[in-house]
Amino acid sequence: MLLVVGQIGKPHGIRGEVSVVVRTDEPEDRFVPGSVFVTEVPRDRRVSTGPAVDSGVRFDVPKQLVLESIRWHQGRGIAQFENIYDRNLAEELRGVFLQVDSDVLTPPDDPDEFHDHQLVGLRVESADGTVHGEVQRIEHAPSSDLIVLAKTGGGTALIPFVSAIVPAVDLAAGRIVVNLPEGLLDL
Repeated sequence: MLLVVGQIGKPHGIRGEVSVVVRTDEPEDRFVPGSVFVTEVPRDRRVSTGPAVDSGVRFDVPKQLVLESIRWHQGRGIAQFENIYDRNLAEELRGVFLQVDSDVLTPPDDPDEFHDHQLVGLRVESADGTVHGEVQRIEHAPSSDLIVLAKTGGGTALIPFVSAIVPAVDLAAGRIVVNLPEGLLDL
């Protein structure tokens, strides 16, 4: 499974560097020179694959990008990728997602910490066994992470991923046990 760890932003300078919005808790492990990222052009953003601005040469977003160097500035990475050495090519990459294969990730050391992909698809149930649905995805909000629940009766609900509401995650059993406040799923 491919996991998004970053997204390319605007060009930085004239030599092909780009800003990178980091979408991982471990940027120092994911963004090291030599790292290979699988690219994905987002559906809602059209990245031009026509002629580059002035060169007249057709540019196709590469299927993979290799990180040549990175430096950090104000919470964002300023990255240089192999074979992207001018501003026009860097502009063509704007909006592209950077992904890694989940098989290469090491499991977290903390038993109460999980990668998002480990939780997607797990059954969400109360301690008494009442099934509420399954995890559709995890949203990372400023105050706490949120479980996006695909409810069994249809629709979705947001469940704060805090220990008072989510006392147990059992990956082996494929379930998350919740202690829901009354009315939370009705919001």
